[in-house]
Amino acid sequence: MIRNPIPWPNKARCAVAITFDMDADSLIHIARSEDSHRRLYPTSMGRYGPNVALPRILDTYRRFGLKQSFFIPGWCLEQYPGTVEAILEDGHEIGHHGWIHEDPIATYGNQREPFERALDAHRRICGRVPRGYRAPVYNITDEVVDLMLEHGMTYDSSLMGDDVPHVLKAPKGRLYEMPVHWGTDDWPPFAHNDEIGYLMPVKSPSEGLAAFWEEFEAQYEAGGFFMLILHPFLTGRLARWRQVERWIEGVLKTRNVWFTTLGGIADHMAALETSGDWSPSVEPLPYFTTPPAQH
Repeated sequence: MIRNPIPWPNKARCAVAITFDMDADSLIHIARSEDSHRRLYPTSMGRYGPNVALPRILDTYRRFGLKQSFFIPGWCLEQYPGTVEAILEDGHEIGHHGWIHEDPIATYGNQREPFERALDAHRRICGRVPRGYRAPVYNITDEVVDLMLEHGMTYDSSLMGDDVPHVLKAPKGRLYEMPVHWGTDDWPPFAHNDEIGYLMPVKSPSEGLAAFWEEFEAQYEAGGFFMLILHPFLTGRLARWRQVERWIEGVLKTRNVWFTTLGGIADHMAALETSGDWSPSVEPLPYFTTPPAQH
């Protein structure tokens, strides 16, 4: 069972979002800023995402008629405008993902500049302010929450405190939260990049993705919310994406699900609240204002 399940449109059993964080080569530039320009192999690995994987992913979404959410650092918006244009032309959503994938904990106290620099890139390149945000390495802070509210954003997708979308109530306002989890993130099974500090044991496509489908079955049975958090340069690789394509095709044929963007889920939640047909669970922030006493 799950607490406070959301009634989905057309009596769908489960809402599904296959989201992508298009970090591209921002990862090597933030991790090795002193000499990243000399590191050709990790740069090429990141560039595979926007240059090779994204056209493949967009083609799949086009064939199945899906609209989904992408989170892209502002620096990547500037570096890959053609890819961004293709995402937007197909009607997908692009969310805020920092400026150059900086960790909000590492930049705490000075987050306004990169946050607003990324917003400026969204305005110039996407023609709009993003509605949603996902923190690099999920490290959202109270500082970032305040910046989101100040700039009129609608939802976050960085926290892990529930199975289904809910409300974050902060001192300066409220946001919808689209919860993530490492169990549906492709970093643990596929990320292998010593230069940025990750040496994961790379699994085969079927083994690495099998755990995701088990997570879906549990959410489907409970009438919940299933979201994948993927990276184009990881799961956009040929054999892995073929597995995802086959899964999408099977789910569309055999299950009653609602594929949508995270912005679409936020709109649905707002409509349910307005009509009085459902009320979200509320998570108050901050959890703590000072470090808990050590005993």
